[in-house]
Amino acid sequence: MSSVSARRAGMRSFDWVVLAACLWILASVAFAHEGHAPTPQPAPPPISSGGGTRDAQTWFTDTVLTDQNGRQLRFYSDVLKDKVVMLNVIFTHCNDACPLITRKLREVREAMGPALAAQVTFVSLSSDPLNDTPEALKAFARQQEVDVPNWLFLTGDKASVDLVLGRLGQFLPSPEQHSTQLIAGDVAGKRWSKIRPDAPPAAIAQRMQLLIQPLAGR
Repeated sequence: MSSVSARRAGMRSFDWVVLAACLWILASVAFAHEGHAPTPQPAPPPISSGGGTRDAQTWFTDTVLTDQNGRQLRFYSDVLKDKVVMLNVIFTHCNDACPLITRKLREVREAMGPALAAQVTFVSLSSDPLNDTPEALKAFARQQEVDVPNWLFLTGDKASVDLVLGRLGQFLPSPEQHSTQLIAGDVAGKRWSKIRPDAPPAAIAQRMQLLIQPLAGR
């Protein structure tokens, strides 16, 4: 292998490690779902860029999941690829944090305005795939008034969901123990950021706008 090839291989390996470390940190710093009572927080700090992986498809996998409309989607190729995304984890029989955070994200979309919000794919993954059927997810989305074209609620068989959640740093002994942390990403630009769900909607909207802006120059 030439020295150039070796350097490139080393960079790919480094980027993969950086992403894995970032997602592990996301899981470890998130506050508990049980008993969660949000308190107002200041605006989030600026996004750090440059992390990520050169082989995002391998990392995130093309595991097939099912959305609230019964469509089968490959997680990387159909859900993430070349998109700006806002990811979170929910389960439909949750009575506290999940509906609160979903409503917060609805407020974020409203703060962004229709043009900017249309450039973000919101992805809510079920932590309880054994009970969260596509029909249950559809009902939850309607109840929260977020059954819109660019908001996906994803479920699937437990092994598939566990694999995807694991790649997002979510290792769940039970559905209630999922992280309430939000994960924002410019997938193509390999820029990822964690956001506390109790940050003000306007501040989260501004963070998403910063992720969207580089798309115009690509």
